[in-house]
Amino acid sequence: MVIKENKTEVYALGQHISMSVHKARRVIDQIRGRSYEETLMILELMPYRACYPIFKVVYSAAANASSLLGSNEADLVISKAEVNEGTTMKRLKLRARGRSYRIKKPTCHIKIVMKDISISEYGETFWFKTEKFFKRDVMQELKKTKGKNQDRTREEHDIYNNGGTWDKK
Repeated sequence: MVIKENKTEVYALGQHISMSVHKARRVIDQIRGRSYEETLMILELMPYRACYPIFKVVYSAAANASSLLGSNEADLVISKAEVNEGTTMKRLKLRARGRSYRIKKPTCHIKIVMKDISISEYGETFWFKTEKFFKRDVMQELKKTKGKNQDRTREEHDIYNNGGTWDKK
């Protein structure tokens, strides 16, 4: 709901959602680091009950980003997604012979932080590292280290021919 310090991130909170933290984290782990449009498709197609409240929080974070930052939905990426444990509601279930058992109903708090990748912290355009850009960066790093350690050779560990510990019968 509030803009973060660097003016490129906006977040939304969903508090006191009646769901276990473990069930919500199972879904949150799937959407962390993905784009906004891809996240909506994933959440609509996943068969878990936790998807709907998370969908609402993601949608709210995108609405906050478009209203506060004026950003386009295609430029939004989930930079941080976390699920924290909320209060536990304690209820009583009546049983036979006048007894009662305590039932714990857990709640959780969901926080989604969205980042606009078209705006950088310095006012320049910012390219999100897709797989293509990541491969390009790896190749540049290999070119930098190409001439440094040429005299050293590394022998590959061959688990099938070295007669290791697994060959004992």
